[in-house]
Amino acid sequence: MTEDRFTDRVAIVTGGGRGIGKAIVQGFAREGARVVVTARTADEIADVAHEIVLAGGQAIGVVCDVSDEASVQQMVDEAISHWGRIDVLVNNAATNLPNIDVVDMQPDAWRRVVDVNLTGPFLCARALLPKMIEQGSGSIVNISSIGGRHGSKGRGPYRAAKAGLINLTETLAAENFPHGVRVNCVCPGGVETEMLRVIGASLDRQLMTPDEMANVVLYLASDDSSAVTGTSIDAFGPTHPLFSGRMMR
Repeated sequence: MTEDRFTDRVAIVTGGGRGIGKAIVQGFAREGARVVVTARTADEIADVAHEIVLAGGQAIGVVCDVSDEASVQQMVDEAISHWGRIDVLVNNAATNLPNIDVVDMQPDAWRRVVDVNLTGPFLCARALLPKMIEQGSGSIVNISSIGGRHGSKGRGPYRAAKAGLINLTETLAAENFPHGVRVNCVCPGGVETEMLRVIGASLDRQLMTPDEMANVVLYLASDDSSAVTGTSIDAFGPTHPLFSGRMMR
């Protein structure tokens, strides 16, 4: 891995208090970035930011509900006020539900999943893009899922939102390529996270680690992938359907 790929750059990571998001935050910090850690849980993001600072890095924690436009704008304003610029946005914040068929689902539950997983990335990108366009550079990395590639019984809102995020990635890439802003997407397979436990997914198989996903994200956010935009990378690892015929999320 090239060291210090992000020196003097600022990265915002949503859902950065645990799991994949925390690993991404730590990866950016190790490589010299100034990091804005955002999530809804204040204690989690404060702990992550504190750990980074203790290790000699630079980080601030900002509470943000990505489904709320005012909260997103406040987060962006605070990040720019503190660091002066934004070079990378990672839309990682997500939520899911235990298995439930669409016919049995309440509209509020559907809306909540779509609001966080799809509307959230839209709101964050919309709020940050003017600054990136002004700078003439930037990288947005959206975290979709293996579930964004196919529908599945009981996973309606999550997979529909994650599929929409793949399409949103391509749309944002097309719109912002002339401004020097790249937009890409990662579709993780099964990763050892708390979300898998919460939704009751089967954990009786080999899973990837959050650090493995962070490595893919850092590649897409860095100049190493300067020729890559509008692309969604399937990072399925050992949970690839080719190996077992099953998809976890």
